[in-house]
Amino acid sequence: MISIYKSSETPQMLQAIDTIQPGCWINMVAPSDQDILLISKKTGVPVEFLKAALDEEETSHIDAEGDNMLVIVDVPFTEMEANSLTYDTFPLAIIHTESYIITVCLKNSRILTDFIDGKIKSFFTFKRSRFILQILYRVAGYFLIYLRQIDKKSIMIEKRLHRSLRNKELIQLLSLQKSLVYFSTSLKANEATLEKMLKLELLKKYPEDKDVLEDVIIENKQAIEMANIYSNILTGTMDFFASVISNNLNIVMKLLASVTIVMSIPNIIFGSFGMNVAGIPFAESPSAFWLVYAVALIISIVVFIILRRKSLL
Repeated sequence: MISIYKSSETPQMLQAIDTIQPGCWINMVAPSDQDILLISKKTGVPVEFLKAALDEEETSHIDAEGDNMLVIVDVPFTEMEANSLTYDTFPLAIIHTESYIITVCLKNSRILTDFIDGKIKSFFTFKRSRFILQILYRVAGYFLIYLRQIDKKSIMIEKRLHRSLRNKELIQLLSLQKSLVYFSTSLKANEATLEKMLKLELLKKYPEDKDVLEDVIIENKQAIEMANIYSNILTGTMDFFASVISNNLNIVMKLLASVTIVMSIPNIIFGSFGMNVAGIPFAESPSAFWLVYAVALIISIVVFIILRRKSLL
């Protein structure tokens, strides 16, 4: 899908247009090969640049060819999987040319829809270097938002784990742990890309853009620290609750074993007195049943008391 936008300075607003014009923004979401060839032909951007973000395993980096500069960063995404919200990252390509800004991504990102919906102030498509920095700042901001969501979600799962013998909650924590690993890896790759951008001649022309990039780097480093902290906490939590679940299971098994011992004593006694052989005590006594029952009860009570004192019950 291809969408083309262009902003006007007075009044400040973003308009969707049908044709490619100088100063416009071309947003491509999961483009087909025909879409890529069309945009490449009309803008002069290499096909390799347009296809770079379509590889899910593409890492964050900067590349340049002629007047075209390609910036690829990993951006966070949320998805519903098995009635649970999961977190992942996908590459986003931002291509800077002399006349256009082109963005390419496999999925429709909330980061870009915020620009389309007018949630970003002082945003102009023709201010291309500033636009790139605003996207990068938004990327770091969403990483922080999703990291806080992961932290709150992990706390909710922890509360359900205190008396749980199930693995469901641990599996959910494992999913969050994987998301934190993806986030941490992507943020570190983005950090290297941002550091390289500081050396670009494009930003040296506009000192105020360099200040914005430094703010982006600070936000990205904060996200890296948060991801590392939450990951360490989550790892410790998973280890702790795995031990708790194992301990709870041991308590239940110990209780069941003790109950089995107590209940087996009457069975042994009744089984002995129930044999159809001669010489059984109390065989001729009319009170034999109650005597045997009393003996079995007394022995069971004694065993129960012993088990209680040994903390086995």
